[in-house]
Amino acid sequence: MLRPFVPIVVCLVMVGSELLPGDRATAAERPNIVFVFSDDHAVQAISAYGSRLLSTPNIDRLSEEGALFVNSFCANSLCGPSRATILTGKHSHKNGFRRNGSWFDGNQPTFPPMLRAAGYQTAIIGKWHLASDPVGFDHWEVLPGQGSYYNPHFLQQDGSKVQREGYCTDLITERSLEWLKNGRDESKPFLLMCQHKAPHRNWSPALRHLDRWREEDVPEPDTLFDSYAGRSKLLLESEMSIRDHLHWGHDMKFHGESRWPEHFRDGYGNGEYQRMTPAQKAAWDAHYQPENESFEAAMDRGELDAKDVVRWKYQRYLKDYLRCVTAVDEGVGEILDYLDSSGLADSTVVIYSSDQGFYLGEHGWYDKRWMFEESLRMPFLIRWPGMVRAGTRSEAMIQNIDYAPTFLEMAGVSVPDDVQGRSLVPLLRGLGRAEEGWRDAIYYAYYENGVVHRVPIHDGIRTKHHKLMYFPRTQEWQLFDLLEDPKERRSLHADPAHRTRLAAMQRRYFDLRRFYEVNDATIPASRADEPWWKQRWLALNERVQQGDAEILFIGDSITQGWEDTGLRVWNETFASPRTVNLGFSGDRTEHVLYRLENGHLEGIAPRLTVLMIGTNNTGHSLQDPKEIADGIDAILATIRSKIPGTKVLLLGVFPRGFSPEAPDRLNNIAVNQYLRRFDDGEHIHYVDIGQVFLEPDGTISDEVMPDGLHLSEVGYERWALALQEKIRELRE
Repeated sequence: MLRPFVPIVVCLVMVGSELLPGDRATAAERPNIVFVFSDDHAVQAISAYGSRLLSTPNIDRLSEEGALFVNSFCANSLCGPSRATILTGKHSHKNGFRRNGSWFDGNQPTFPPMLRAAGYQTAIIGKWHLASDPVGFDHWEVLPGQGSYYNPHFLQQDGSKVQREGYCTDLITERSLEWLKNGRDESKPFLLMCQHKAPHRNWSPALRHLDRWREEDVPEPDTLFDSYAGRSKLLLESEMSIRDHLHWGHDMKFHGESRWPEHFRDGYGNGEYQRMTPAQKAAWDAHYQPENESFEAAMDRGELDAKDVVRWKYQRYLKDYLRCVTAVDEGVGEILDYLDSSGLADSTVVIYSSDQGFYLGEHGWYDKRWMFEESLRMPFLIRWPGMVRAGTRSEAMIQNIDYAPTFLEMAGVSVPDDVQGRSLVPLLRGLGRAEEGWRDAIYYAYYENGVVHRVPIHDGIRTKHHKLMYFPRTQEWQLFDLLEDPKERRSLHADPAHRTRLAAMQRRYFDLRRFYEVNDATIPASRADEPWWKQRWLALNERVQQGDAEILFIGDSITQGWEDTGLRVWNETFASPRTVNLGFSGDRTEHVLYRLENGHLEGIAPRLTVLMIGTNNTGHSLQDPKEIADGIDAILATIRSKIPGTKVLLLGVFPRGFSPEAPDRLNNIAVNQYLRRFDDGEHIHYVDIGQVFLEPDGTISDEVMPDGLHLSEVGYERWALALQEKIRELRE
């Protein structure tokens, strides 16, 4: 049950006061909320968090006049997913926006329309990055996609696009202030989400800040030349290193083609420069050209070795990043000054946050994604006059799933039962101290794979002193002691001395996954980091786009095997120019889901789909049968949604293991108990043909399945014979 709340104005950069949390008599009726939100702003670049790199006096005001949360974390370290998490109060697997490039369903419950229904006026200005249009806002003006730093376009509510001359951070601040001054109904409490593009790549500073740090170097992190020893080899595969992956034009601000492609990537120019006016270009070149020419001359003279080049790139990157942050800090100051001068400050909560952290050279990286501290941490500072004591510093573990329920409770709105986050209001009332029963760990999950930066799918938990990561592709655990090894240089997962700690963290990991209802079988997952898989996926997408597919076979290696071991039988029974084999070796239900959502069913209307999937969910992790069945149910729903006219012949998962008592065999039998319930006699037709592969005593002969799983030619003959009549019947 919600505690009684006296509303005040909430401005998501929280401002504190000298009043104690219990002294709420002077608070306004319901808080206005101003949420100032940046992109990729690492806590290492905020002086209130102890930054050695720069001063952020305006953001720091929120800490000085309100509260700072030390242990603030994201749920998925990517721009779009973080925003979806904040809007819904749910982890990515629940809100459906798992990776950049997805489409956000704005019709699902989010906090802005709930506030609006409660009488709030709502506005969002700046970066949106969720593909769909904002929902639940009285006013919105957002950047298309990632947006631009210079002379950006803004999408308008009427469907038009307006270009505004100037610098994006300044324009977002100006448009936000304009709405506060002239665009709102002063009789209503309001929510303003002021969302900056900066300091996102490619770190294009305002012209007025180009000369900052010109004559001084910023400190290097001591992991700038991290070798990644003592941790998963997957770290070596990612493409986000300062050494190897920054671009000559886009990131480093050179003109033309890269002169040293071994040090600077080419083919990706600086699009911001192309957007500039002649005057802007002149000021830009006056700053960068002398530095660039000096560097090129030193390279021509052979004065710089490989490490020197990395150090030069680090300085260019970091200085530009910090210059972008400086403009954001100035914008925060302008908003705070207006709230103070207009008399709104006492009735407004202001919060400053960012969608995730960022690597500022730590581990040799830029970008985010990995579950290491620099990416996982996100700033959260709040000023709430009359509720939050000035200078409060909280050690409680919070996450961006907590923002939505916090805003709702601030406004006196009931929090829906399915919201996974927790309101921070009790912490704010309690001087930042975690109440009894507050969380001891946060759950993190990252879902991109084989895309930009090549960071593999992984998830994990973080407690106060330890972190556990899991990498499904290699089935690796990583364990870090954050007290003894705060820079996460050595995983302890294989150290016998930490066996008990590993087991305890694994138990907590599985507990949290169950608590948040994480079922991998139902969460689409790509294997595009495996070249053969990506090549086959793209090739079959091209095949189905021909539009003539009549029968689809969907599955894993057993289905793909029709193309080799079962080829003769296939040619004699099912082969047709209009029959398409969508079997992929090693796939689980989640991989099939990804393929079906990303090209395999586009532009076709087959009569029949033959589906057999799930045995790898059993074999790879002995996943719970109900979870596997839920994954297959999700596949059926996807097929029904994308190709509604097709019938589905759903096969029971084939038996595996030579013995009837084999655990894998028993797991598949349990899965099939659920699958038979999916038969509706119209669209879905369930058939279990597993018996044709068994001997009379229930064993499997190696003549049928040489390894107890994959079919021999004899096995494919039995499969074809068992299906021929049913396929003929259903395709009529």
